[in-house]
Amino acid sequence: MMILGLVRWMQPVHGYDVRRELLSWNADRWANVQPGSIYHALRKLTEEGLLREVATEQVGARPARTTYEVTPKGEDEFETLLRGLWWQLHETPDPFVAAFSFLPAMPREEAAAALRNRANLLRAGVESMRASLDSGWMRNTKPVHVAWMFELWAARAEAEVAWCDRIAERIESGVSYLPAGLAGAEGWPGWADGGPPRDMNTE
Repeated sequence: MMILGLVRWMQPVHGYDVRRELLSWNADRWANVQPGSIYHALRKLTEEGLLREVATEQVGARPARTTYEVTPKGEDEFETLLRGLWWQLHETPDPFVAAFSFLPAMPREEAAAALRNRANLLRAGVESMRASLDSGWMRNTKPVHVAWMFELWAARAEAEVAWCDRIAERIESGVSYLPAGLAGAEGWPGWADGGPPRDMNTE
């Protein structure tokens, strides 16, 4: 959708300009668009009839550049993808959730310290986003809706910061990881508590 949308917006456009625009948006960080895959995606979209090659030019010793436009089929596909992402909820896979599911495998003090470190990293990210939002650079060079996206990312990060702090406190308090009914149940020995809370500064 990102590539179709950019070609639609900038057409006729070279692949180089599509790549440069996506990198200026940092789309590799939040849209899973890898810079090295953009030219391959343009060729694949062309093979599927969603884009068409308008011209191929070569200036001097530079590599040849192909100019693209969106086909009527590509217009329909872009509209379908766009509205599907607007109207549906999509859960983004987070590797941290997989690691957190094995919380009992971590010593309590390390788990709590890791959560507090995660919170600090998120806070730093929020501060950076807030600085971008408050800067003249953001106000003068980016569309208003880009700032709104920054607000969304900051709100999500702030919610996770609060969650990290809250769970770290529970872990440090020594709360059991298993409900009473499962604490002594067969098949759960590998999920025993990480032990009573310990003071990392005294060890």
